[in-house]
Amino acid sequence: MRLEAHAKINLSLDIVGKREDGYHLLEMVMQEIELHDVVEIDKADKGITLSCNKEYIPCNAKNTAYKAAAMMIERCGINGGVRISIEKNIPVAAGLAGGSTDAAAVIRGMNEVYALGLSQEEMMGLGLKVGADVPYCLVGGTALCSGIGEIVKPLKSFSGIDVLLVKPAFGVSTKDAYMGFEIDKVKRHVSTRRLISAMERRDLDAVAYNMRNLLENVTLRKHPILKTIKESLSEHDAIGTLMSGSGPTVYGIFKNAEDAGRAEGFFKDKYREVILTKTR
Repeated sequence: MRLEAHAKINLSLDIVGKREDGYHLLEMVMQEIELHDVVEIDKADKGITLSCNKEYIPCNAKNTAYKAAAMMIERCGINGGVRISIEKNIPVAAGLAGGSTDAAAVIRGMNEVYALGLSQEEMMGLGLKVGADVPYCLVGGTALCSGIGEIVKPLKSFSGIDVLLVKPAFGVSTKDAYMGFEIDKVKRHVSTRRLISAMERRDLDAVAYNMRNLLENVTLRKHPILKTIKESLSEHDAIGTLMSGSGPTVYGIFKNAEDAGRAEGFFKDKYREVILTKTR
């Protein structure tokens, strides 16, 4: 079985509290994009076999797709194994949910090939055991995510918007980003309702004005190059720029494909991972 596992960007990331167990309470507008990995899943007699086209990707229990498969076998009482092949196109440790979307594809795929009959809600519950972004990745599209990310409310589609992704040559630890965040120092939270209203009207100027990520300052302080990328995106006709998730990928949204294409040409001369895509 062949599945597309799509990346996401955050159009917003607000941190509204903290649970007793240390997890931060979030309110995020998440948006699926056309960029995707390809995940192939087949039954096996026993065990989990994972392969990938990128040699730096671990093909063992450190991989979230492998974790998802192991969890499905255990939790669903599957008498058999699985072969997983991943064609990796989404940058890793990038704030784009690359690992989570592969895990979501494995959950969907194993539900199909083993005819488990799990509902979307049941798959989301299982996905949360693998990672906080997995429930959203099982839903996809445009959504408001809250809690630790597991409460997913679909929104009106915001598809077809030109997006340029720029990822510098380093990764960012999500855990470290959240550890560096100090909620008592937040002076302004995200205007989530205004952002959603602007998206529903497809008012890109208003969307750009209301895009905000409270983790951005944490990561930008450690990596000033991200501020430079944001400024350069604006100088090359992006009407809005934001870091996705905990970073380090920074993206710009554009009013048309021509502007986005010109910006892509500029950034490709300077950074290895520059991807022109669209919201989906």
